[in-house]
Amino acid sequence: MNVTTRNYSVTIPTMENITHTNLIEVEITDLAFDGKAVGHIDGKVIFLKGGLPGETVLAEITKTKARYYNGITREIIKKSDKRIDAVCSHFHECGGCTWLDLQYQDQLAYKQKQVNDCIERIGALQNVKILDIIGAEEIYNYRNKMEYSFNVTDDSFTLGLHSRGSFQDIFNLNECHISQKTDGELVTWMRAYIEKNNITVYDVKNHGGFMRFFMLRQTKQTNQLMVNVVTNYGDFPNAEQFVTEITNTFPFITTIIHSQNGQKSNIAIGEIETVLYGPGYIEEKLSGKLFKISANSFFQTNSLQAEVLYQTGFDMLKPKTDDKVLDLYCGTGTIGILLSDKVSEVVGVELVPDAVKAAKINAEKNQVGNIQFFEGFVKEFLKSDFMKENRYNITIIDPPRAGLNPKALKQLILLLPEKILYISCNPATFSRDAQKLVDAGYELPEIQPV
Repeated sequence: MNVTTRNYSVTIPTMENITHTNLIEVEITDLAFDGKAVGHIDGKVIFLKGGLPGETVLAEITKTKARYYNGITREIIKKSDKRIDAVCSHFHECGGCTWLDLQYQDQLAYKQKQVNDCIERIGALQNVKILDIIGAEEIYNYRNKMEYSFNVTDDSFTLGLHSRGSFQDIFNLNECHISQKTDGELVTWMRAYIEKNNITVYDVKNHGGFMRFFMLRQTKQTNQLMVNVVTNYGDFPNAEQFVTEITNTFPFITTIIHSQNGQKSNIAIGEIETVLYGPGYIEEKLSGKLFKISANSFFQTNSLQAEVLYQTGFDMLKPKTDDKVLDLYCGTGTIGILLSDKVSEVVGVELVPDAVKAAKINAEKNQVGNIQFFEGFVKEFLKSDFMKENRYNITIIDPPRAGLNPKALKQLILLLPEKILYISCNPATFSRDAQKLVDAGYELPEIQPV
């Protein structure tokens, strides 16, 4: 089939003639879990960056696999009536947001559908009550953490976020509508400061240069701001001058940290931390309790929705004052500390040493005396002597995206807790784990997307 558009012929490819340079007409039928648009070509699925269900687009194939294609939408031929103008000027070049051009209620509907599909398709679970998704009251300027990257260009450098579809390219960011309102001003100021003072920028190809990341963490409830500058090894040049100039311009900054990372892996985590200004941490309130956040601490990036998430989980759990709770993958202890005044005892388990240290500080800060934390692998802790000598009737699980470690899941089933509250950031791995728990004899009464 041939489609003529703007004076060129576009051939709908088959398995034999598809190439990376073909532009093809695709009807988008759905949205995938990662936000990509879904269509079909020659009996195979195609995942596209850009496009909404109900739209017809011209797309470029970027990768061919045995069972599917990846591609990029280059032109929209027929628009969806659900499409809106994105509020951000960077939307079409930025890899940070996917659905800013889709009405929020429709975003929620597709997220709800994805949860339903995962439960049915991956978990093969029938007759499970899936409640209506709870949306956020604030849909812009909600993130309390952003990592902006430096990147060397042919004649200069950039500071911003990754370009859409690229792990290497960074565009110069001037505004961001999911971060805090002051982020754009801070990034613009930092870019000008680095240029004015001729400070080199890290080059991922030869691992030379200095500046790597500009990380901002700003709390919603306490309105505190952390600036974390991640660099290659070495002292920050003229650190006192930098602190003076940035705090004079942005006097609401709470603390400034210089983190050194000389590893080739391009991650915004420092091996050596130096506090240049302030206490070296910020604090956020959740449900009336105060939590310390350091440069590398894990903390839910949407503070307001985190309160909704945890309270919803507690409402489902219906804790009693004589309950004993095992909090697995506890991070900095947020869930256990929030639950501590409703139950008899909480034990948290976490692999990351810094997180365990922060959890203990947070418990002390909130005067929680019925909680203790252990460092180690969950799968090992569940078969430890401690667990042989103690029994906990409630288990809370908040694992990473990969879900429960298979050995940990097997060990958990052997412990037979009366109730399990599973908080998941990935409906696919949750569905997989839920199926195994149901097969082991547990009932799944309801699921609440948030």
